[in-house]
Amino acid sequence: MRKIIISNLVSVDGYFEGPNADISWHNINAAFNKFSIEQLHSADTILFGRKTYQLMESYWPTEAAIKNDPVIAERMNNTAKVVFSTTLHEVSWTNTRLVKNNMEQAVLQLKKQPGKDVLIFGSADFSSHLINAGLIDEFRIIISPIILGKGNLLFNRIESKVKLELIKSVPFSSGNVLLCYKPVMQ
Repeated sequence: MRKIIISNLVSVDGYFEGPNADISWHNINAAFNKFSIEQLHSADTILFGRKTYQLMESYWPTEAAIKNDPVIAERMNNTAKVVFSTTLHEVSWTNTRLVKNNMEQAVLQLKKQPGKDVLIFGSADFSSHLINAGLIDEFRIIISPIILGKGNLLFNRIESKVKLELIKSVPFSSGNVLLCYKPVMQ
């Protein structure tokens, strides 16, 4: 069965974006890019909520993205993407389909299909819904060495405690630390 993996960069105090969706504080260097490329190659599907989809779709297909980061742009543009939204009427990014209802059932069907891992970037509200439904198989949290003090918390809509087991940790030369967890079944 495929794994559904949440992968996000967060501040030490748990924010995945600062006020006004600011991500200029993301601590990205060559080692982080190498990790990102390897991660994208380990997956064949990316899931998004509406807000993150619109942010990613507005950047990765652009000339600037293709010029500045051609390998990641190629993966982001060519990998299958599924957007979960009740408010969008259509999606236009290449290799993207829209799911408007039965979100949990659609994710369960994806898990059962043959293929590589399924990644979720950003999409805090969508991720929280899947966490609450017990559908997340792995959490890849990259802690960036900054305290924001305010912004949008990654796990702000969790309904009950989720116990995690550390399966891997990787420090980066930038000061980022990757923490990989799997949920502990209770």
